[in-house]
Amino acid sequence: MSSTIEAAMAAKGDAPGAMAAPATPQPAGKKIGDVILDVKNISLSFGGVKALTDISFNVREHEIRAIIGPNGAGKSSMLNCINGVYTPQQGSISFKGQTFSHMNSRQVATMGIARTFQNLALFKGMSVIDNIMTGRNLRIRSNLFLQALRIGPAEREEIAHREFVEHIIDFLEIQAHRKTAVGQLPYGLQKRVDLGRALAMEPQVLLLDEPMAGMNLEEKQDMSRFVLDINDEFGTTVVLIEHDMGVVMDISDRVVVLDYGKKIGDGTPEEVRSNPDVISAYLGTSH
Repeated sequence: MSSTIEAAMAAKGDAPGAMAAPATPQPAGKKIGDVILDVKNISLSFGGVKALTDISFNVREHEIRAIIGPNGAGKSSMLNCINGVYTPQQGSISFKGQTFSHMNSRQVATMGIARTFQNLALFKGMSVIDNIMTGRNLRIRSNLFLQALRIGPAEREEIAHREFVEHIIDFLEIQAHRKTAVGQLPYGLQKRVDLGRALAMEPQVLLLDEPMAGMNLEEKQDMSRFVLDINDEFGTTVVLIEHDMGVVMDISDRVVVLDYGKKIGDGTPEEVRSNPDVISAYLGTSH
């Protein structure tokens, strides 16, 4: 029973699909840097309900750091604390050595942290390229008047931003859909657009909230490849929430495990896979 979390997930039925994506090899010679994101003693409550209790972990530069746990474990709440959607009652979060406890989402984004959401929040009536362009808003320097007239520096700036967005579209292999309204695309492609919008912010840390939820096997393989390429080619640090344990164990460098808002495991995929507390949480049994 203690040999694999994947079996535990299948037994409890928490995974979106029983069949996990095949292993995707990690880039050879990958170099993990110093701590870029440090979460210390975070506690979050809604009324009398404790969502997170004294959670601490760190994320190192250029790693893929997974957060896993059964449904209701507090994973999305943890991401919401990191990117300023929620303000924890206790604890602090440090990014590149700068500690903050009260930050809004715009301030966090300006610092270099981008986020995708479990439930898509795209502009369904807008084209793919225009949706991804919204991720460039924080980097636009021209005022609204010059942007509306599209003259001089404003026009040159827009051209430069669109060239950057076109590069993302090529990277995500959605060139054929660049002018298609997002609402007309299949779910898997909409997920790529959501990822592209986050990449358009040029984040140093990318928070991915279940980027493969609801996908079929082929779509999961593609998304796993994109996450690895973002981490390898762009050098972007990734914090990932994902229910598919096959994907998590294949692409993650380290994994932190939550259960009922508490941390019960933290380490390499191999260490977490054999952790009795983690297995118990997924099976719903005690040792």
